Amino acid sequence: MDFGSYSTLHLDVNDSIATLTVNRPEALNALSQEVVAELWKAFTAIQDSCTHDAGWPVRGVMVTGAGGKAFVAGADIREISAMEPDEAAEYSRSMQAVTLLIEKLPVPVVAAVDGFALGGGCELALACDFIYASEAAWFGQPEVNLGLVPGFGGSVRLPQRVGLGPARELIYTGRRIDAAEALRLGLVNRVLGTREEVLAAVRETLAEIAEKAPAAVGLAKQTISKATGRSTANGLEDEADAFREAFATHDMREGTRAFLEKRAAVFTGR
Repeated sequence: MDFGSYSTLHLDVNDSIATLTVNRPEALNALSQEVVAELWKAFTAIQDSCTHDAGWPVRGVMVTGAGGKAFVAGADIREISAMEPDEAAEYSRSMQAVTLLIEKLPVPVVAAVDGFALGGGCELALACDFIYASEAAWFGQPEVNLGLVPGFGGSVRLPQRVGLGPARELIYTGRRIDAAEALRLGLVNRVLGTREEVLAAVRETLAEIAEKAPAAVGLAKQTISKATGRSTANGLEDEADAFREAFATHDMREGTRAFLEKRAAVFTGR
């Protein structure tokens, strides 16, 4: 399947895992308007591949940054310094649309963070299902240092991830936190020593997930996302709907049959 060509990204698909690398190391992988547009294009192409007809060539996505100094250092300050308010709102909404697309993808998206994940970079990582980080990773929402506020979802997703009090403290102070503190707060799932170890760990986890029924994984992701902010009763209704939908898949029949026959299941995404 053709996933397109890019100027600011590198997209590689191998063994059903897509590795999407923001490739502007000279700018610490800052989210220029071009990067945002290409992120939308890349994730749309991945979304289009996640069907039975396409054979589910992608069953998991790793997002990372090139160069070793930054995952994504944030918005492109040179660009935004020249923006008028209406232009800034359009820029904000365009990247918010990317983060919503990441959340709606029926496959897991994992951020592999090494170096700076600040501002927009932290917000990109927060839109992913979970985060693995190196010991050299730094996180933060430093927008107040520039007279700004988070514009790509930080004021919404950071409280969901770490709780209201810690999120308020981080956003109001613009403070950076290291990987150990991010782990303590629950912002990241795992901390590993080096970038290479992070990439390997993400691939290992995504490979494990890729062996599961892709439609079931997608339904689980959808149910968890929909439940966020809803009442327990409404969340349980969504869960029951997803449970019913899973029973209509070929993979459910294959999975239960394989269990009873004491063999490995072969999931096809149907």
